[in-house]
Amino acid sequence: MSEHRTVLLRGGEVHSPADPFATAMVVERGHVAWVGSEGAADAFASGVDEVVDLEGALVTPAFTDAHVHTTATGLALTGLDLSGARTLAEALDLVRAHAAARPGDRVLLGGGWDAARWPERRPPSRAELDGATGGRPLYLPRVDVHSAVVTTALLDLVPGVRDLAGFRADAPLTAAAHHAVRAAAHEAIAPAQRTEAQRAALAHAASLGIGTVHECGGPEISDEADFTALLALAASDEPGPRVFGYWADLDVERARELGAVGAAGDLFVDGSLGSHTACLHAPYADAGESTGSAHLTAADVAAHVAACTEAGLQAGFHAIGDAALTAVVDGMRAAAEKVGPARVRAARHRVEHAEMLTPETVAAFAELGLTASVQPAFDAAWGGDEGMYAQRLGVERARTLNPYAALLRAGVPLAFGSDAPVTPLDPWGTVRAAAFHRTAEHRVSVRAAFTAHTRGGWRAVGRDDAGVLVPGAPADYAVWRTDELVVQAPDDRVARWSTDPRSGTPGLPDLTPGADLPVCLRTVVLGQTVYARPNE
Repeated sequence: MSEHRTVLLRGGEVHSPADPFATAMVVERGHVAWVGSEGAADAFASGVDEVVDLEGALVTPAFTDAHVHTTATGLALTGLDLSGARTLAEALDLVRAHAAARPGDRVLLGGGWDAARWPERRPPSRAELDGATGGRPLYLPRVDVHSAVVTTALLDLVPGVRDLAGFRADAPLTAAAHHAVRAAAHEAIAPAQRTEAQRAALAHAASLGIGTVHECGGPEISDEADFTALLALAASDEPGPRVFGYWADLDVERARELGAVGAAGDLFVDGSLGSHTACLHAPYADAGESTGSAHLTAADVAAHVAACTEAGLQAGFHAIGDAALTAVVDGMRAAAEKVGPARVRAARHRVEHAEMLTPETVAAFAELGLTASVQPAFDAAWGGDEGMYAQRLGVERARTLNPYAALLRAGVPLAFGSDAPVTPLDPWGTVRAAAFHRTAEHRVSVRAAFTAHTRGGWRAVGRDDAGVLVPGAPADYAVWRTDELVVQAPDDRVARWSTDPRSGTPGLPDLTPGADLPVCLRTVVLGQTVYARPNE
């Protein structure tokens, strides 16, 4: 679809606050020109370049995934993905097969393993990996990407790694040792392999109705060449999702020079719960007296937020543990005292993950205008009384994690994402995970979750004019095959009123666990088709 063609879509369901009963939409010059009823659509039919019969399909705003590692996602799609391995033995078989299939790779790359799900309850040893790869370099990060197992051959490529913090003779590497082997592994990726991975990730996102991704890069995650190559690919004439880049660096000017919209994203205040590196006020339940790792102090946060605010750039941090979130809030308040609270709020600074929140830190998020960039699939994967979070923290602390309802009640803006490849790109699954949170008190309505995964992502980059199908908005939308539309909310009284036609609440697909999720038929960005389902 050309940007300058005028197109009428009709005969479906158009999800729009401009008209809750809309069945048609006109797109002109890459923007929504009109939404309305079937009868009114007749007036436009003769003056457009193309009429699309939706045949009952649903049209929604395209999703925004607010936290993605694009190259790593593409490498998982095109390479060694251990997320489906059911045992340690099965994982080693997959490593062995991958090594045999990629004889020319300088470094073998994979990921997605989670020993907590294996009956052996342990990661592969270095000796096992050396044997499975035939002695070749291999980098294999855990599913949360905060620790990794590697082969001896990869260690040998990194002089001095055995003396770095986080190195253990036969256990996953963390901290500086992990960062060093990750850098060596990434440096071995050929430019053509990197571009192939980026294209694969963006094409996969488009096939799921995702029109925009927020790339979270940084010197401890990827490298500058990877980041700038992705932004250049997204800005080229190739059809695909939009990419907003965040560069996690305390060097604010360097982030700006690289084309980032913020010196933010995975700027680590701490690590992850799965790797025992999230920073806690009280010790882990399964790691002795350990309280995790702190990478930035409140003073570091304050200096960075003040610098970003003065520079007109977003700041943001990766913070998961309660102690890390306290440091973020204390630092933000100190910055607000220096540059003024109104300027801090106006900058819409972000916090990624924000899992172990308390009522006090939730209130501080609202006070400081912080966006919570969160991943509901984390709860689906690791929540519940028998899940990994409960193993790490104990059941009572685990039940406090990811309090989406409390954030919404406090007025904190939410932006949903996947942290792919940590959890897969899966927008409707993400909305379902928030609406059917494993802890009932944290559930939100499907409508609120959908908004966080569409308009919320745009608001998180400072745009209030997108992520919704109203006249004047960018024509970023997806077309879906789905069953009957409903209104689902955690409170039965809300659900009963909202499903009454008099309420004028536009419906969305039934996301009850076990129900089929919608199938994407077409994804459009700025009026141009970036994905069309084959044979439809």
